[in-house]
Amino acid sequence: MSDPKPPASVSAGSNFIREIVAADVAANKHHGRVATRFPPEPNGYLHIGHAKSICLNFGLAQEFGGVTNLRFDDTNPTTESEEYAQSIREAVQWLGFQWSGEVRNASDYFEQLYAWAIQLIKQGDAYVCSLNETEMREYRGTVMEAGRLSPYASRTVEENLDLFARMKAGEFKDSEHTLRARIDMANANMKMRDPPIYRIRHAHHYRRGNDWVIYPLYDYAHCLSDAIEEITHSICTLEFENNREIYDWLIGKVGFKMPPHQFEFARLNLTYTMMSKRKLNALVQEKKVAGWDDPRLPTILGMRRRGVTAQALKNFCEEIGVAKANSLIDVQRLDAAIRDDLEPSAPRAMAVLNPLTVVIDNYPEAQIETLEPRALPFSRKLFIERDDFAEVAPEGWKRLAPGVEIRLRHAYFIKCVEVKKDASGEITALHCTYDPATRGGDGPDGRKVKGTLHWVSAEHAVDAKVRLYDHLFTVEQPDVVEEGKDWRDYLNPKSLTEISGAKLEPSLANVTTGRTFQFERLGFFCADRESAAGKPVFNRTVALRDNFAKKVEGSDAQAAAAKRAEKKSPSIAVSYEDRLGKLSSEQRAQLELLEKQGLSRDDALALSTDPASHKLFGEAVAAGASAKSAARWLLSELPRVQQEGAPAISGRGLGELAAMVDAGKLSGTSAKEVLEEMVRSGKSASSIVEAKGLRQMSGADALGPLVDEVLGKHPDEVARYKAGNKNLIGFFTGLVIKAAKGQADAKAVRELLVTKL
Repeated sequence: MSDPKPPASVSAGSNFIREIVAADVAANKHHGRVATRFPPEPNGYLHIGHAKSICLNFGLAQEFGGVTNLRFDDTNPTTESEEYAQSIREAVQWLGFQWSGEVRNASDYFEQLYAWAIQLIKQGDAYVCSLNETEMREYRGTVMEAGRLSPYASRTVEENLDLFARMKAGEFKDSEHTLRARIDMANANMKMRDPPIYRIRHAHHYRRGNDWVIYPLYDYAHCLSDAIEEITHSICTLEFENNREIYDWLIGKVGFKMPPHQFEFARLNLTYTMMSKRKLNALVQEKKVAGWDDPRLPTILGMRRRGVTAQALKNFCEEIGVAKANSLIDVQRLDAAIRDDLEPSAPRAMAVLNPLTVVIDNYPEAQIETLEPRALPFSRKLFIERDDFAEVAPEGWKRLAPGVEIRLRHAYFIKCVEVKKDASGEITALHCTYDPATRGGDGPDGRKVKGTLHWVSAEHAVDAKVRLYDHLFTVEQPDVVEEGKDWRDYLNPKSLTEISGAKLEPSLANVTTGRTFQFERLGFFCADRESAAGKPVFNRTVALRDNFAKKVEGSDAQAAAAKRAEKKSPSIAVSYEDRLGKLSSEQRAQLELLEKQGLSRDDALALSTDPASHKLFGEAVAAGASAKSAARWLLSELPRVQQEGAPAISGRGLGELAAMVDAGKLSGTSAKEVLEEMVRSGKSASSIVEAKGLRQMSGADALGPLVDEVLGKHPDEVARYKAGNKNLIGFFTGLVIKAAKGQADAKAVRELLVTKL
């Protein structure tokens, strides 16, 4: 199967590894080929950190016309299984990628790896060692002290060959002997102090059965498997940086003339999240969670069950970029990416999680209405959220209270006239009146209300189970453990809240598993696999953000009042409808115009309620930025880098930067670097781009002559490409980038080459 065209989110941004690959292609290294691999061990389910690696490896290969292999590092039979392997294949494909050819396995190469081990022994580069694990650690030394040579390093080649053959034949117990590379026990890199490369494991292998009782270790099998597959760029995370030296040593010793090279990038670390596969496995085995697909886990299975889409994960991986140094990413950035992905596509619905009965006394008892926009049944008896009513309304309260009139979403104004309670004093029902002249709009007398509530008709409501999720851990870095504590001590006892008596609108009675909705005023929710006909179960994917409550309040005094009200009644949360009710007619007109320009409703609301931001937005659009791009850089990117006392960024300057990104003249990653410099120095975007040499050539007018020149100089390669050798696209792309002195956008070059060829 041919590799699909990469999504824009995979290759749109530049990073240091992409620049290395582009330079290698331009220099015709590896004959212009790009071959990457994703090599997981099939000993668990993939998590979001693996998703970042998948996007990087597959995205780079696709961008430069190369290939990516999926290869399982299946060298530890005691922890691996076909179940895990199958889950990994499914995860890669769910993310939208397809590997080249058949799935590879390190176990496919066991015979060749064994032959190379024999070669190393004959060359004097490996020996059989009989130290146990404790003794081996003692002999290895420390970072301040050289190691000592094993007393078994003096065995002759013949002795080593004999012992190694007997190890393979199964004559010895587990760990009785190991095969070690003979390198340097005084090397500053501890990995180079005669590392073990083969161990004895009497265990059934899920692919090879009982064929083998000796298994290569990672450092040995990984690099040589890369070499066998002719990988050009072996990309891994920073914890393998010290392994690069043994990687190069082994490939050189077995005689590869054009070896792959290892490159390291920072792994993904999220706040309040555990990424260790070992610890995630412990959570599952100890039943701290409900399985590998528990929506609280960062596993791809768990995120899928929670309702996170593949595109949201890819967008997030692109947004955080690829760095050289480890850092901690705020999990709210992931939440934002999920919201941004779901906002345009998730249909709206109404659900009441903590129902309180409302009886509309003056509404005809037998009457049922059908309301727009989606045939909502409306009747005399309704459910609203219990938290949307306050018997004694705190200051700033914008919801229902005795004598207060509010709007029911898509329906009428209602006013609470009586509160019913049981013997214990708990509120059991509210009696209200409605104004029939207010259906779907304001009152005919022009009166307005400040609050809008969601609701469900009691007669038509569907009973449902709803699960609300919070962080699985109570601390930002659960793997950083205080003395005397265990990482399990940081588990959040309130990470899951199950609501069994939720009430949903009738359209949700028989939803398809995996379908996601935006429950109005509550968040995004996904139908769980446990749903049955008439008995839906929903998982909350992510709550609605509330970034602009302070702006909507209009003044510091009002904002302070809202905070005081929240302390009195912690259940208060300012909804979109509440904020909408505060807008003036002029602000409403601005909001509608902004939404027509394609902005999300939260972005449109933020701009329409903040005159200063709205002015900057207008200036940015006037400078050439698209509306969406201007809003993104103004509301999302600028606040991350803006510092107190720093030079003010003009709307025109921000628009100039956004327009460069829109036009493909500047990558998203480079643009963030430029924005940081703009904040620090007050310089214009164009001057910074020119000074740093960041501008990309992406238009056909600029790239066309370079493409024509390259194709004209290589008629033989053009003929081979047209005859079916599509891998040459990477060769041509590299030459064009080289001709452009590294300033050509690789994606634009590739697209133009494909068109011309």
